[in-house]
Amino acid sequence: MKESLTFDFCDMTIYDHYLVVVIKEGINIKSEHSDVLVEVTNTYYPNKPFVYITHRINSYSVDPKIYYQTVKIENLKGFAVVSNNYQAKVNAQIEQMFFTKPFEIFTDLEDAFNWADRLIRNNAL
Repeated sequence: MKESLTFDFCDMTIYDHYLVVVIKEGINIKSEHSDVLVEVTNTYYPNKPFVYITHRINSYSVDPKIYYQTVKIENLKGFAVVSNNYQAKVNAQIEQMFFTKPFEIFTDLEDAFNWADRLIRNNAL
């Protein structure tokens, strides 16, 4: 499965076991954006484990408190940040402290896909 969704704040690509999100330039991610994520995951991953991958191409900010909501998504098994930008990686390290599930930072999208596949496979055992 591969399906694309577009929202005013991001573009999402739905895969079988992971969701790739590209947030648009200048957005400040808050709880209402997390509500959209919950709706999407309820639609595309009902009772099915998945990994959230954020591909940080653009510059935007995240209120780290949203991770307290995001982590409550039961079938969310992990969170990956993909970026080549030093500041985005530093920000991700700070965000990592607010997230209690597996959270990794990558420079390559393919590495994030491989990690997500392993994470899903290990959770299926």
